[in-house]
Amino acid sequence: MTNIPALEKISSNKVFEGHLEKYKFKSNALGGLDTQFNIFIPRASNGSKVPVLIYLAGLTCTEDNGAQKGGFFTPAASQGIAILFPDTSPRGAGIEGENDDWDFGTGAGFYLDATNPKYSKHYNMATYITEELPKVVEAAGLPIDFSRQSIFGHSMGGHGALTLYLASKTKQYRSASAFAPISNPSKCPWGEKAFKGYLSGGVEEALAKYDATELIAKATDPLHILIDYGTSDDFYKKGQLLPENFLKTARDAGYDEVQVRVRRHEGYDHSYYFISTFASDHIHFHANFLKA
Repeated sequence: MTNIPALEKISSNKVFEGHLEKYKFKSNALGGLDTQFNIFIPRASNGSKVPVLIYLAGLTCTEDNGAQKGGFFTPAASQGIAILFPDTSPRGAGIEGENDDWDFGTGAGFYLDATNPKYSKHYNMATYITEELPKVVEAAGLPIDFSRQSIFGHSMGGHGALTLYLASKTKQYRSASAFAPISNPSKCPWGEKAFKGYLSGGVEEALAKYDATELIAKATDPLHILIDYGTSDDFYKKGQLLPENFLKTARDAGYDEVQVRVRRHEGYDHSYYFISTFASDHIHFHANFLKA
């Protein structure tokens, strides 16, 4: 990427002796549209760079949901880990139909790179997350060490975290975790709708890069994955998440509980009440690898 966009700071708030800062910039990956992100930067001694966790939010969310509701800052501050909160899709592309449904289009980018010509100029969230955003943050001089990064997310963002981790040929992320992820999207209504809309090859095209269950079936490298979901989650009950499919495939592929841990929690739902309950577990899980 030859032309790295400049950041414009929108706000800064002190929190747990660090700062939560909001920035915007014109994204090349998203077709020249303005995009915003939040970043929590913990207090670091001597201005040293800190490792980073990328948090991917779910359907209808923005860069603010995880920052405002996740409950991540206490453990992140104690571990000296930054958290980067990108948006969930491009905004204002002006594509016909992109605002018709809550589970497709605006707020529902599914962390993939679109190949359907209707969406391929703007809906490139995979490239945005894995390539452009780290370069923009690094070029701005923020104290982030991208040689130590991991990724986590919720629902659609859990899908994104798992697939970007498993599909990385460069082992970009040291670990991945997810709250109530869409674990087998080629087999659920949300995923089928997204893949048929964004990808010229539909569900079949998605199998190689955008379905965590399909990806882990072919994985051979050591893995570090944690997944939590609740039994009172309506989307789990409706077959949108399918964590059992992912767990069975992981075990069949030879991954034990040390490498792939999937935890079932009685009575918890899909909300940020659930996420905040287990937020500290996820931060400490990633700290094992980010600080190694």
